[in-house]
Amino acid sequence: VIGLTKNIAATYGRDGKIRCNANAPGGVNTNIGATITEPHPLGAAALPTQALRLPANPTEIARVALFLASDDASFINGEAVKADGGWTAR
Repeated sequence: VIGLTKNIAATYGRDGKIRCNANAPGGVNTNIGATITEPHPLGAAALPTQALRLPANPTEIARVALFLASDDASFINGEAVKADGGWTAR
């Protein structure tokens, strides 16, 4: 997905009309969590390794998407924005 994002950004972004970015969330609190049984890498055992609490609220991930679609992100192109609560920061 990241490679495709960069390729689209480089190929079609030259005229300044198209931007392509990826929203790369970590764990998100959805109903799929009800089916997870321990041990699981996204379960409670993973919480001590997070810089911030996990999982995210779906609204937090949606706000990243809205930012990337807004004029405030007009100079961002070809990026994968991680919203993972610091999971990959360790």
